Amino acid sequence: MATGQTNENMATEVRPFNADAIARAAALVTDGQPIAVPTETVYGLAADARNAEAVARIYAAKGRPDFNPLIVHVADLAAAEALGVFGCVERALAARFWPGPLTLVVPRTADCPVASIATAGLETIALRAPRHRAMQSLLAETGAPLAAPSANASGGGSPTKAEHVLATLDGRIALVIDDGPTTAGVESTIARVRGGAVEVLRPGPVTADMLAEASGLRVTGVTGSDIVAPGMLASHYAPGKPVRLGAADFAEDEFGIGFGEVAGDYCLSAGSDLTEAAARLFDALHAGAASAKVKISVATIPAEGLGAAINDRLSRAAV
Repeated sequence: MATGQTNENMATEVRPFNADAIARAAALVTDGQPIAVPTETVYGLAADARNAEAVARIYAAKGRPDFNPLIVHVADLAAAEALGVFGCVERALAARFWPGPLTLVVPRTADCPVASIATAGLETIALRAPRHRAMQSLLAETGAPLAAPSANASGGGSPTKAEHVLATLDGRIALVIDDGPTTAGVESTIARVRGGAVEVLRPGPVTADMLAEASGLRVTGVTGSDIVAPGMLASHYAPGKPVRLGAADFAEDEFGIGFGEVAGDYCLSAGSDLTEAAARLFDALHAGAASAKVKISVATIPAEGLGAAINDRLSRAAV
């Protein structure tokens, strides 16, 4: 996939859940390929969250998405605390609802190995310990945190059966693990603790009453306009400097983000590989924000395939 396109002629294999299927799935994940696997909520499109190019392939397979922050799945609270900072309330919620359909948004740890593309360049991370045996088995086999949005093409309905996955992703991914229908059928509840309350960012199987009982805090809906969870992306990531797009060259006061033959201070991909460019995008914007130069300028990115999502993200950064 030298241009970041999905391979429409890929043969998508379907395997029933068993040890051999998990071993095959783990080998693909280790090789940087996303695969579809059930959780108790919906089927997810899972990739190693530490591998930026693997996460970029999730976006490529789903087709022209925004770079929303993704939920990162882990085996348990101990694994989660290696990636995010948990207070006493978050630990109490995890103890009550994990493994299960609750996602908690917490600050990233200082040394969090999850790729920036998986968190959309944010300093927070959305974490969940799923209950389903297939996802838990894959987590154990890979030893990796797994970014896993719903396993459907962008704009499609969330899949609760393997055939739902194939309806939009057949030929786009290598493997679907089939373990029958999911039980919850809707995506996980997403919550964070802020201002002495539990804030529900996305409703789901864990209700507000359940959160209130477990935390001892009041539960509110979304307040403010921060982008901290899947489905909330609007105008973000703003690097705090003017951003110029479509540059053929760079001025002395501009931090140049290059692509292809247009070099710069940070090149997204010298070989014009859109998957590589997507994987490096948020690191490039962070580098530009941290540089001494007062402006950021970005080379032209082709609009086809994954380039559409890259350009969408850049246009939001330039607002």
